[in-house]
Amino acid sequence: MAVDSIEPRQSLEVSLDMDSFFPYQLTQLQSSVSDNIAEIYTGHFELTRHEWRILAVLGTGKALSAKCIGGLINLEKMQTSRALAKMINKALIVKIEDRSDKRSSLLKLTPEGLRMHRELAPMVLAREQALLSVLSEDEHDQLKQIMDKLFSQSKAIQAQAKS
Repeated sequence: MAVDSIEPRQSLEVSLDMDSFFPYQLTQLQSSVSDNIAEIYTGHFELTRHEWRILAVLGTGKALSAKCIGGLINLEKMQTSRALAKMINKALIVKIEDRSDKRSSLLKLTPEGLRMHRELAPMVLAREQALLSVLSEDEHDQLKQIMDKLFSQSKAIQAQAKS
Protein backbone atom coordinates (compact mmCIF):
# COMPACT_ATOMS: atom_id res chain seq x y z
CA MET A 1 0.00 0.00 0.00
CA ALA A 2 1.39 3.37 -0.94
CA VAL A 3 2.00 5.75 1.90
CA ASP A 4 -0.12 8.48 0.33
CA SER A 5 -3.12 6.18 -0.14
CA ILE A 6 -3.87 6.07 3.57
CA GLU A 7 -6.99 8.08 4.38
CA PRO A 8 -8.53 8.58 7.80
CA ARG A 9 -11.91 6.97 8.28
CA GLN A 10 -14.77 9.46 8.10
CA SER A 11 -17.28 7.68 10.33
CA LEU A 12 -18.38 8.87 13.75
CA GLU A 13 -18.89 5.22 14.69
CA VAL A 14 -15.20 4.37 14.55
CA SER A 15 -13.83 3.40 17.93
CA LEU A 16 -10.35 2.51 19.00
CA ASP A 17 -9.87 -0.82 20.74
CA MET A 18 -6.48 -0.40 22.38
CA ASP A 19 -5.98 -4.15 22.81
CA SER A 20 -5.96 -4.58 19.03
CA PHE A 21 -4.28 -1.25 18.16
CA PHE A 22 -0.79 -2.11 16.89
CA PRO A 23 1.10 0.90 18.36
CA TYR A 24 -0.37 0.13 21.78
CA GLN A 25 0.51 -3.56 21.50
CA LEU A 26 4.05 -2.66 20.47
CA THR A 27 4.40 -0.22 23.38
CA GLN A 28 3.19 -2.86 25.81
CA LEU A 29 5.67 -5.41 24.42
CA GLN A 30 8.53 -2.91 24.49
CA SER A 31 7.74 -1.98 28.07
CA SER A 32 7.57 -5.60 29.20
CA VAL A 33 10.82 -6.56 27.48
CA SER A 34 12.62 -3.46 28.76
CA ASP A 35 11.40 -4.06 32.30
CA ASN A 36 12.52 -7.68 32.05
CA ILE A 37 16.05 -6.66 31.04
CA ALA A 38 16.05 -3.78 33.55
CA GLU A 39 15.75 -6.26 36.40
CA ILE A 40 19.36 -7.16 35.67
CA TYR A 41 21.04 -3.77 35.45
CA THR A 42 18.96 -1.82 37.99
CA GLY A 43 19.50 -4.23 40.88
CA HIS A 44 23.08 -5.07 41.75
CA PHE A 45 24.53 -2.66 39.17
CA GLU A 46 22.34 0.32 40.13
CA LEU A 47 22.12 1.68 36.58
CA THR A 48 19.23 3.63 35.13
CA ARG A 49 17.80 2.68 31.76
CA HIS A 50 19.66 5.56 30.10
CA GLU A 51 22.94 4.65 31.82
CA TRP A 52 22.55 1.03 30.73
CA ARG A 53 22.03 2.06 27.12
CA ILE A 54 25.14 4.26 27.22
CA LEU A 55 27.17 1.47 28.81
CA ALA A 56 25.99 -0.92 26.09
CA VAL A 57 26.86 1.49 23.25
CA LEU A 58 30.29 2.32 24.67
CA GLY A 59 30.92 -1.37 25.37
CA THR A 60 32.21 -1.76 21.83
CA GLY A 61 35.34 0.06 23.00
CA LYS A 62 34.83 3.00 20.66
CA ALA A 63 35.03 6.53 22.02
CA LEU A 64 31.98 8.53 20.93
CA SER A 65 30.68 12.08 21.23
CA ALA A 66 27.70 12.81 23.47
CA LYS A 67 25.68 13.75 20.38
CA CYS A 68 26.50 10.43 18.71
CA ILE A 69 25.60 8.47 21.85
CA GLY A 70 22.27 10.30 22.16
CA GLY A 71 21.46 9.52 18.53
CA LEU A 72 22.35 5.85 18.88
CA ILE A 73 20.21 5.33 21.95
CA ASN A 74 17.42 7.70 20.90
CA LEU A 75 17.73 10.16 23.76
CA GLU A 76 17.28 13.91 23.76
CA LYS A 77 20.30 16.10 24.46
CA MET A 78 19.34 16.93 28.08
CA GLN A 79 18.63 13.28 29.00
CA THR A 80 21.91 12.20 27.43
CA SER A 81 23.83 14.95 29.24
CA ARG A 82 22.36 14.03 32.63
CA ALA A 83 23.04 10.32 32.23
CA LEU A 84 26.61 11.00 31.07
CA ALA A 85 27.25 13.29 34.04
CA LYS A 86 26.03 10.60 36.46
CA MET A 87 28.25 8.01 34.78
CA ILE A 88 31.28 10.31 34.96
CA ASN A 89 30.57 10.81 38.69
CA LYS A 90 30.33 7.01 39.12
CA ALA A 91 33.71 6.69 37.33
CA LEU A 92 32.15 4.50 34.61
CA ILE A 93 33.06 6.80 31.71
CA VAL A 94 35.70 9.40 31.07
CA LYS A 95 36.00 12.33 28.67
CA ILE A 96 38.93 12.36 26.29
CA GLU A 97 40.03 14.96 23.77
CA ASP A 98 38.71 14.54 20.24
CA ARG A 99 41.90 14.74 18.19
CA SER A 100 39.96 15.56 15.02
CA ASP A 101 38.09 18.45 16.69
CA LYS A 102 39.86 20.14 19.60
CA ARG A 103 36.62 21.92 20.61
CA SER A 104 34.90 18.62 21.22
CA SER A 105 35.40 15.68 23.55
CA LEU A 106 34.69 11.98 23.26
CA LEU A 107 33.51 9.58 25.91
CA LYS A 108 34.69 6.07 26.62
CA LEU A 109 34.34 3.49 29.35
CA THR A 110 36.79 3.52 32.22
CA PRO A 111 38.31 0.21 33.39
CA GLU A 112 35.43 0.01 35.92
CA GLY A 113 32.90 0.68 33.14
CA LEU A 114 34.50 -2.03 31.00
CA ARG A 115 34.42 -4.47 33.92
CA MET A 116 30.75 -3.73 34.49
CA HIS A 117 29.99 -4.16 30.79
CA ARG A 118 31.84 -7.50 30.67
CA GLU A 119 29.82 -8.69 33.66
CA LEU A 120 26.46 -7.38 32.46
CA ALA A 121 26.61 -8.30 28.76
CA PRO A 122 26.37 -12.10 29.20
CA MET A 123 23.53 -11.65 31.69
CA VAL A 124 21.40 -9.49 29.40
CA LEU A 125 22.19 -11.71 26.39
CA ALA A 126 21.04 -14.74 28.38
CA ARG A 127 17.81 -12.91 29.27
CA GLU A 128 17.34 -12.00 25.60
CA GLN A 129 17.73 -15.68 24.67
CA ALA A 130 15.21 -16.65 27.35
CA LEU A 131 12.71 -14.13 25.96
CA LEU A 132 13.22 -15.32 22.37
CA SER A 133 13.23 -19.03 23.27
CA VAL A 134 9.51 -19.29 22.50
CA LEU A 135 10.27 -18.60 18.82
CA SER A 136 11.58 -21.09 16.30
CA GLU A 137 14.57 -20.03 14.22
CA ASP A 138 12.23 -19.32 11.29
CA GLU A 139 9.93 -17.24 13.50
CA HIS A 140 12.91 -15.30 14.82
CA ASP A 141 14.05 -14.57 11.25
CA GLN A 142 10.52 -13.54 10.27
CA LEU A 143 10.24 -11.27 13.30
CA LYS A 144 13.47 -9.53 12.30
CA GLN A 145 12.20 -9.05 8.74
CA ILE A 146 8.85 -7.76 9.95
CA MET A 147 10.47 -5.30 12.35
CA ASP A 148 12.77 -4.05 9.56
CA LYS A 149 9.78 -3.54 7.23
CA LEU A 150 7.75 -1.71 9.87
CA PHE A 151 10.70 0.51 10.79
CA SER A 152 11.23 1.44 7.13
CA GLN A 153 7.52 2.12 6.63
CA SER A 154 7.39 4.28 9.75
CA LYS A 155 10.36 6.33 8.53
CA ALA A 156 8.77 6.69 5.07
CA ILE A 157 5.50 7.94 6.57
CA GLN A 158 7.38 10.41 8.78
CA ALA A 159 9.40 11.70 5.83
CA GLN A 160 6.27 12.15 3.73
CA ALA A 161 4.49 13.97 6.54
CA LYS A 162 7.39 16.43 6.79
CA SER A 163 7.40 17.20 3.07
